Amino acid sequence: MAQPPRIVIFAKAPVAGLAKTRLIPALGAQGAARLAAALLRHAVAQALASAAGPVELCVTPAPRDPVWSGLMPQAQLSWSDQGDGDLGERMARAAQRALAAGSPVLLMGTDCPELTAGRIREAAASLLAADATLVPAFDGGYVLLGLNRFDASLFAGIAWSTATVAQATRARVEQLGWSLQTLPTLHDIDEPADLQWLPADMQSAR
Repeated sequence: MAQPPRIVIFAKAPVAGLAKTRLIPALGAQGAARLAAALLRHAVAQALASAAGPVELCVTPAPRDPVWSGLMPQAQLSWSDQGDGDLGERMARAAQRALAAGSPVLLMGTDCPELTAGRIREAAASLLAADATLVPAFDGGYVLLGLNRFDASLFAGIAWSTATVAQATRARVEQLGWSLQTLPTLHDIDEPADLQWLPADMQSAR
């Protein structure tokens, strides 16, 4: 029986002025932080509900920071510190750690309410037949990257938060000669125009 994947959720503390800053013009700093908290809770709930594997919350600031107190169901999650470096360096460390422990890894963020438990299960299942799996975002990034193998080139020299992230990652996977499963593209909530993709139950979080 193959090991279930470790689901690693990358999260930034939902603090006013620091979280979802590109939404501040539309929602204000407090509104953006409230939405960030709702998106975070949704991502964790969907990952846990998927029952695809153990769930780790990889956070900044570190888990011991009081900002995290009471935000999450502590008992069902393991916590880790993202540490220093750009997004690529932080994701590379988390991926390498999970893979070195013998399990595949699903790396996901908290910006995509369309990344449901069913879609997380689908990504986990796709790793039974592929070296890597990618769930692209309509903005050119990706909302989930699943890996059975590690290579630092997937995370180095990528222009994060740009429209070329998914394309560049796909090209790196192809250069490695790995098999890649690409799943349906989903909507991230990053800019004011993206708010139309919020599910009805999150509209009140704004």
